[in-house]
Amino acid sequence: MATSASWQPQEEGFKEICGLLEQQISSSSTADKSQIWQQLQHYSHFPDFNNYLAFILARADGKSVEIRQAAGLLLKNNLRTGYNSMAPENQQYIKSELLPCLGAADRHIRSTVGTIVSVVVQLGGILGWPELLQALVNCLDSNDVNHMEGAMDALSKICEDIPQVLDSDVAGLAERPINIFLPRFLKFFQSPHSSLRKLSLGSVNQYIMLMPTALYASMDQYLQGLFVLANDPTTEVRKLWSHLDVVYLCALQVCAAFVLLIEVRPSFLEPHLNNIIEYMLQVNKDNTDEELALEACEFWSAYFDAQLPPENLKEFLPRLIPVLLSNMAYADDDESLNDAEDDESLPDRDQDIKPRFHSSRLHGSDNLEEDDDDIVNIWNLRKCSAAALDVLSNVFGDDILPTLMPIIQAKLSASGDEAWKDREAAVLALGAIAEGCISGLYPHLSEIVVFLIPLLDDKFPLIRSISCWTLSRFSKYIVQNGHEQFEKVLMGLLRRILDTNKRVQEAACSAFATLEEEAAEELAPRLEIILQHLMCAFGKYQRRNLRIVYDAIGTLADAVGEALNQHSVPTDDLDDLQPVCLEILMPPLIAKWQQLPNSDKDLFPLLECFTSIAQALGSGFTQFAQPVYQRCIDIIKIQQLAKVDPASAGVQYDKEFIVCSLDLLSGLVEGLGSGVESLVAQSNLKDLLLQCCLDDAYDVRQSAFALLGDLARVCPVHLHPRLSEFLDVAAKQLNTSKLKETLSVANNACWAIGELAVKVRQEVSPIVVAVISYLVPILLHSEELNNKSLVENSAITLGRLAWVCPELVSPHMEHFMQSWCIALSRIRDDIEKEDAFRGLCAMVKANPSGALSSLVFMCRAIASWHEIRSEELHNEVCQVLHGYKQMLRNGAWDQCMSALEPPVKDRLSKYQV
Repeated sequence: MATSASWQPQEEGFKEICGLLEQQISSSSTADKSQIWQQLQHYSHFPDFNNYLAFILARADGKSVEIRQAAGLLLKNNLRTGYNSMAPENQQYIKSELLPCLGAADRHIRSTVGTIVSVVVQLGGILGWPELLQALVNCLDSNDVNHMEGAMDALSKICEDIPQVLDSDVAGLAERPINIFLPRFLKFFQSPHSSLRKLSLGSVNQYIMLMPTALYASMDQYLQGLFVLANDPTTEVRKLWSHLDVVYLCALQVCAAFVLLIEVRPSFLEPHLNNIIEYMLQVNKDNTDEELALEACEFWSAYFDAQLPPENLKEFLPRLIPVLLSNMAYADDDESLNDAEDDESLPDRDQDIKPRFHSSRLHGSDNLEEDDDDIVNIWNLRKCSAAALDVLSNVFGDDILPTLMPIIQAKLSASGDEAWKDREAAVLALGAIAEGCISGLYPHLSEIVVFLIPLLDDKFPLIRSISCWTLSRFSKYIVQNGHEQFEKVLMGLLRRILDTNKRVQEAACSAFATLEEEAAEELAPRLEIILQHLMCAFGKYQRRNLRIVYDAIGTLADAVGEALNQHSVPTDDLDDLQPVCLEILMPPLIAKWQQLPNSDKDLFPLLECFTSIAQALGSGFTQFAQPVYQRCIDIIKIQQLAKVDPASAGVQYDKEFIVCSLDLLSGLVEGLGSGVESLVAQSNLKDLLLQCCLDDAYDVRQSAFALLGDLARVCPVHLHPRLSEFLDVAAKQLNTSKLKETLSVANNACWAIGELAVKVRQEVSPIVVAVISYLVPILLHSEELNNKSLVENSAITLGRLAWVCPELVSPHMEHFMQSWCIALSRIRDDIEKEDAFRGLCAMVKANPSGALSSLVFMCRAIASWHEIRSEELHNEVCQVLHGYKQMLRNGAWDQCMSALEPPVKDRLSKYQV
């Protein structure tokens, strides 16, 4: 085989490949592009094909730059997939051809070479190309602008793609490569060539997060260079910036550097903050280029995230706030303006439908989903400015209102169609400050709401949509203050849910879901008209917004609960009660349920919706339960088969079908209670569930253990045949080196063990000691785990195991009493806490001395009760305390009591100690 030094292309092959590349890139060619691509892929199987591509890129001077570039880009893609399997001599040939091209006369060739160099370094490392570093240094140190720019282009791509490579020790080098290159980068900050300024600044910025020693030591020089670049170019030149202009790109990098530094190392910027704020304000104000203004706008939120003193920014507020409001108006080229039409009948495109992700069921979670107030999907200057105003309002509160409100009022009072964007921005601003400035706005909220309600019917769809969102931000006030306003807002949002514009439909549904959460049972008297509107929307919405209707229906069910079972009362026959809400709600949902096949992802939001409805209706869902239950079983079966044999299943495996089905089954169990027993008895759910508990996917196991715990509460008898297997697999979730990655799985498994324990009692004894040994480290390291739900469930389950098997748990008391009692003292009063304290009492009776060293902590845990409702448990706790009082003589009891805080002692007095 030919060596790299002697390899030469065959004329015929060279011409053939160039011809194919020319046809591939030609817009006027009539050749079949797919066939050409296939031919090129065919050639890729020849060992020296990539040599031809490198030769064409580097040496085909008689060919167009476009053909040479196309050869380079194809070479890059081939190297990505096959570099490490190439013959070493071919690798060497390609590298030897690339290095001289770093200084190619044509900028496009240099750029393509830089991209390939970065790929080769990614795949082969610095050591795999020992000549590269010296070649780059030689280019940087030459006075030839092409060589300097070519080397900087390659280095900037290496810094962006694999920055750690240059900040690592390299065998044979006295220092890390970044130490060699950084002084040269910083020197180029002052280069007369704007391209070098831009590339060097971008390269250094990639290291702000990593902060290598060399950059830390050179921070003063870096900052000085930044400040020089911040004033480059002059104001007159800045007006000429365009996206293609490297000077503009340099300014973009300056803004990015300040944002990165304030996020990572704010202390470096503190001495210079006034100058930096002034610069960012000017760039933010000059919004002739949105991307640059957006980069500058990111600074304001980053400033407060860095917890820098608010006072430094306060003097700039009278200038900053008007800039933010100005930038909150829709830009003329904002793609949202395309939504300003009646488009409800237009089918959604696939790209309009965002991927959705189901959150697996979590028992005892206090972590609510974050509100998605964003009705604009793309992050832009408008949205960033609104977010910055939101942050300012939360930091400075009502102090911003004297500057802000006159501007808002002026924009709202602007008349005429041409001013609609200003009016819309003002409504957005009101929503943005709704939380932070609520105290100052409160006396005027009634007027604000009265002003906003008519805007729900504005002629401009984007004003209608933003008015929905802003009203939802004041939901708490609207619900709490005045029946009349609540009624008007409610009906206004319901009207907009039936809007002819998709964007307004989406905003109205989301706003209504927020109002539902706040209003809760207040909605019960209005259920009929609410459901009529929601189901009308259900019948007319396209796929994307249909998902939001499902969410609004599910949120409604969560909010009103059993009121969904509401009946109408006919005047002529009081015995003929009709479930009016269900008659409106269920037939369309059931029809959709029957229409969708088991492999359709549109089932996901419907399954979630049914979960909420089943939980809300309780026994009222019985009439719908059997087909829903069986469908869930069928889906799980199909997906479990698809996992091992997609061809037999007839569908591709997607675990989310299993997760959603498990969660709906949990909803059925929770809603129907013991009424679900007949359904479970007639199915093989226990076998399917055990398989899910053993699944390798975390979220499948998480939902499976949630269902296991729910079933344990209402029909443990049907789990009995496989009880030991369920207990074993649940216990294993608590004993894993990956506990921090699977906290939610461990949480649900822990809870399920506790639920099984109180039902099957002594039958859990084979796993008790093992489970205790897994729970104790969780309690001992609760601060490190930082998962309230898991710690609470661990404390409750430990107590339940102690209650049913005190003889097994009590010998180990000394190892966990202190941390266990601390955890118990933080749990709210409920039936689960009662079970845990029954375990405490049972253990103390079995081993009184085991708690002596932790008696103070036990007293605090007992004092954490507001009221023990169970008289039996109250008496048991009294006996425990009196037992220790009698045991501890010669002042020992009084010494224990003196260690307790006064409020704790006061609460213990109810136990007569």
